[in-house]
Amino acid sequence: MLCKGGEGQFHRKKGTTIRFEHIFTAYIEVGNPIEVGDVGDGYRRVIPILGGSFEGPLMRGKVFPGGADYQLIRRDGVTELLAHYVIETDDGTPIYVVNKGYRHGPKEIIDQIFRGEDVPRGSYYFKTSPIFEVRSGRYDFLNKMMFVGEGIRKPTEVEVAFYQVS
Repeated sequence: MLCKGGEGQFHRKKGTTIRFEHIFTAYIEVGNPIEVGDVGDGYRRVIPILGGSFEGPLMRGKVFPGGADYQLIRRDGVTELLAHYVIETDDGTPIYVVNKGYRHGPKEIIDQIFRGEDVPRGSYYFKTSPIFEVRSGRYDFLNKMMFVGEGIRKPTEVEVAFYQVS
């Protein structure tokens, strides 16, 4: 449990343990955005997922084409991310992924991302909270645990490292 300390400071209560274990990193190839436009709550874009791969200490495999990231760029400059796609482990197990998150940062950095330019790692915020769905078996721990992700947007790819919260 986290307890509020001084302004903006938190500390752990004795006896609590939260750890982050790297599960895998996905390298997701993306296409050109489909610009839906101003939808009232912000500007909607849909980013097609073209394929990709993932690898890590517990699993590896491919990202199927056909998913998408449904982005809403809010008036405060925050991009709400909602990606739906399917991955498949190298032993043939399909896993459905819903990955929701936020991306924001200095205007000049975000403008570079939208223009498809490379930006320095760590120059903006890109965090996610994925949910996985998988049939019973070797990977069903994905159905039972909490996960977080940290992303990097590249010109034609999104790299997301996924961590189990334990």
